[in-house]
Amino acid sequence: MTKKENFLAEHNKLSPLNLQATMLLLSRFRSEKAKIFKDNNWSIEKLRRPFIFWLTALSTKDKEEIKQEEIDSKK
Repeated sequence: MTKKENFLAEHNKLSPLNLQATMLLLSRFRSEKAKIFKDNNWSIEKLRRPFIFWLTALSTKDKEEIKQEEIDSKK
């Protein structure tokens, strides 16, 4: 597994259903918060808290757009 996949698995294992993540959410987080990343490091200790803050701050519209992107990508 990649570091990103490891982060996703660990985050989801520790999170309630309303905070579960997807690869698309992680990609969106990385693009919006690029300055906190060094290389391709997905340290659970360093990034999980900022990810949760980012995730809980998403507007309903943003969440709906991301869900639609996920649906479209599976087609």
